[in-house]
Amino acid sequence: MKPNVLLVTADQWRSDCLSAVGHPCVRTPNIDALAAEGVLFARHYAGAAPCSPARAALYTGLYQMNHRVCRNGSPLDDRFDNLARLGRRAGYDPTLFGYTDVSLDPRTLPPGDPHLTTYEGVLPGFSVRELLPEHEKPWLSWLRSRGHEGATDRGVHAPAGQRAEVGNAPPAYGRDETQTAYLTDAFLRWRSEQDGPWFAHLSFLRPHPPFVVPAPYNTMFTAQDGPDFVRAPDRATEAALHPYLAFQIAQNTQSGFVQGASGRVQDWSAGELATLRATYFGMIAEVDAQLGRIWRGLQASGEWQNTIVIFCSDHGEMAGDHWLLGKGGFFEGSYHIPLVIRDPAQAAHAGRRIEQFTSAADIMPTLAERLDQAPLNHQDGRSLLPFLTGQEPASWRDAAFWEFDFRDIENGVAERHFSLGSNACNLSVIRDEAYKYVHFAGLPPLLFDLKSDPAETRDLASDPAHLAVRLYYAEKLLALRARHLDQTLAYTHLSGRGPVSKLFDT
Repeated sequence: MKPNVLLVTADQWRSDCLSAVGHPCVRTPNIDALAAEGVLFARHYAGAAPCSPARAALYTGLYQMNHRVCRNGSPLDDRFDNLARLGRRAGYDPTLFGYTDVSLDPRTLPPGDPHLTTYEGVLPGFSVRELLPEHEKPWLSWLRSRGHEGATDRGVHAPAGQRAEVGNAPPAYGRDETQTAYLTDAFLRWRSEQDGPWFAHLSFLRPHPPFVVPAPYNTMFTAQDGPDFVRAPDRATEAALHPYLAFQIAQNTQSGFVQGASGRVQDWSAGELATLRATYFGMIAEVDAQLGRIWRGLQASGEWQNTIVIFCSDHGEMAGDHWLLGKGGFFEGSYHIPLVIRDPAQAAHAGRRIEQFTSAADIMPTLAERLDQAPLNHQDGRSLLPFLTGQEPASWRDAAFWEFDFRDIENGVAERHFSLGSNACNLSVIRDEAYKYVHFAGLPPLLFDLKSDPAETRDLASDPAHLAVRLYYAEKLLALRARHLDQTLAYTHLSGRGPVSKLFDT
């Protein structure tokens, strides 16, 4: 029998914020239960940040160097295959709950089409059951129908009508009225209507900011909870590490994290950052609780034993590490993300924890192999199915790789600040067990010894004693990029016998 497919993404979730991997205070019993019946990938990394570039890698199986979604608002080339189109070829009607943050290819749209004014289009191939873009209007109207007359805009996220304050006061809406609960309700209703195998994508906004959560999650953690922050003793020391980091710290604005706030994150105290992190932990607990509702609903309907579940995030959250909030740049907190896959057909191998480096680009080829469908273009990712079947794939990657593009096509802020062209405002990272190398197209590189300096506070790129190491990783990064140039037609040869093609290498 064809399986159901459930892809769940939780926006901006750090990999370490799972009790299954030993977080000192966060508890995620429902994700832990999923991992006990599936496989947990402990070294899983986003392909890029922020949302649109990260999701492009997840949806297409391509690295940013190939999908070329550089920022929120960069269009996704319509020629690329994606997991929704793949699911449709496999006989499903892939259905979306939430959002995909895809800027549609303007060449496929007529002038004046409203989709040309937003990066919140829907990935081609998806049917939409419940769209919840950033303005959140469908959820807000639902709140009003439940008696929250003041839920007219995103000011509803301000506790007790107050804005711009760091604290743990709850919003007006309750635990059963969050955006996560709203989408969960919609999915469970839709699932009860299905007569055959289904394919659903639940794209939850939380724990993405603004940092606010209803009771009891708002007081579940305190500013004193959690591990020590990973950062230099003060912001000035942190900023001195690299010109881009100084720029990133200065550009970090409060409005992205507390509803109605103004000013810079650097104006918040260490205590305020700790309070915001405690709220972030509470938001994670809220999402986990809603995931439990989904697991129980599928179990009650008898569908659990025929449903493949993939839980992951698009990218991480700095959460005060390196004196930053949000995502981007080159640090681990922005890119190391959770991944759990449960395939009931592989129950004999449940409970595995995989320590090899995996990538968001691996999700598309994994689904392709599991659903017996060939992607229509080159894939940078590799199928994770061997890990699910208890095998150890040959010649697996020995490093994580990600990219970040900080160009600003609309306003040119980064270009002016660094006196660089837009195509030089980018970085690439390769990190293995021993070292992390950050290559900037237009700025100095970085090199960290991860064994002696796991917090990444000492740059060794200009240290004469480490020049050979720097060269080794620069060449390793160059070789990776050379291998992953788009091979779609390069693997076809027009011969006297007609077109000859080979399978894409992995």
